[in-house]
Amino acid sequence: MPPVKPMLAKSQPAIPEGMSYEPKFDGFRCIAFRDGDQIELGSRNERPLTRYFPEVAEELRRQLPRRCVVDGEIVVAIDGELDFWALQQRIHPAASRVAMLSQKTPAWFIAFDLLALDDLSFLEAPFSERRRALEAALDVVSSPVYVAPITDDIALARRWFERFEGAGLDGIVAKAHDLRYVPNRRLWVKVKHERTADCVVAGFRWYRGDRVVGSLLLGLYDEEGGLHPIGVIGAFSALRRRQLLDEIAPYRLEDGESHPWTTNPEWQQGAGQPGSRWNSDKDLSFEPLRPVLVVEIAYDWMEGDRLRHTGQFRRWRPDRDPESCTFDQLDRPTSFDVRDVLAPPEGGS
Repeated sequence: MPPVKPMLAKSQPAIPEGMSYEPKFDGFRCIAFRDGDQIELGSRNERPLTRYFPEVAEELRRQLPRRCVVDGEIVVAIDGELDFWALQQRIHPAASRVAMLSQKTPAWFIAFDLLALDDLSFLEAPFSERRRALEAALDVVSSPVYVAPITDDIALARRWFERFEGAGLDGIVAKAHDLRYVPNRRLWVKVKHERTADCVVAGFRWYRGDRVVGSLLLGLYDEEGGLHPIGVIGAFSALRRRQLLDEIAPYRLEDGESHPWTTNPEWQQGAGQPGSRWNSDKDLSFEPLRPVLVVEIAYDWMEGDRLRHTGQFRRWRPDRDPESCTFDQLDRPTSFDVRDVLAPPEGGS
């Protein structure tokens, strides 16, 4: 019975040998519970997702075995590419908007593990046995319900790692054949793509009301010389947050100084304004900085002209001119259709 905490993965820099490998889908982790006509979708944080994805619940009610617990991922694909931004839009308090988006951007469910079937729990079973049982239980599912592809061939996994990124996937998950399912433990391995870019630091936000840095706001210049907000970096220790406040202090705007994001409504909105679609009481206002500082960040993927996930601080770049921080430096993978990932050609290559 829900809630159940999902099993998790720890990051490693390289794909380990001697395991089973699955593409890593960038969506909302979801454990689906079916008991007859009753469906519950539980998030990674054990919060219910059912009301936000009625079309997924209906498909799982139609396609899953009558009594089962299945671990997987909810994703949204636009034009053959996973779209995490569109997926985030689905979490909305208004039922009318949820209903509209369920038609406009319907989600998929990608299953990759089986926790229970009828009266049998698979938590103590090795992964290889759970996977065989999953494939047997879901052998006739069809779009928008899928079973994640899998291979024991590390060479093929490496090809997946390179090729499937163009469909919006962000890496590979490796699972030991004999590993039982342990909720809330990082016993799987994930290998994710990482790139670096030099960005302009054009502002910051306070940390939860404290007078230390919460996040740094990043920008890149376009061909016309406009500084576009692309996202933030914000995973800092308490000590580092205090240090950063001193480091950026010389770049705080003086009274009367202008800033590109406070004069352009579009960029101002992109940088973040008071209020949030997730929480109307959350303050997303920012403190502008003179766009002089350059920072090297690590990131996994650009979604349009925005970072898909929060970037990671690597180092200051005092040797770089801010005007040299343009979109041209970004590496963009070759396009690939996520439907080809989920239904690979014979041989899996």
